[in-house]
Amino acid sequence: MSEATIFHNPQCSTSRRGKALLEERGLDIEVVKYLVDTPTAAELKALYERAGISVHDGVRTKEAVYKELGLSPETPEEELLRAMVENPRLIERPIVATAKGVRIGRPVEVIEEIL
Repeated sequence: MSEATIFHNPQCSTSRRGKALLEERGLDIEVVKYLVDTPTAAELKALYERAGISVHDGVRTKEAVYKELGLSPETPEEELLRAMVENPRLIERPIVATAKGVRIGRPVEVIEEIL
């Protein structure tokens, strides 16, 4: 069983730094390339609940598709989750989960809180 799971986009420098931090700590990590292996709406909701954040806080609001879909902070959570599953680029990254909790690694240093 892994000690940490990272929902990772290898093309993102912040996500790569988050993964490197976990590797430097010598943790056994499970890497989920979420653009290919997209979490379900229920999985995303559970991650955000464990992180203590709203679903909207887990959305990349600067992605063009956010505006194209007319999403906003007032968008119902179920609609946001559906949009994220259908358009995984909307998922803020990296998401790191350990036994101590979940954090979105922006900035990467917040990952330390759950190690």
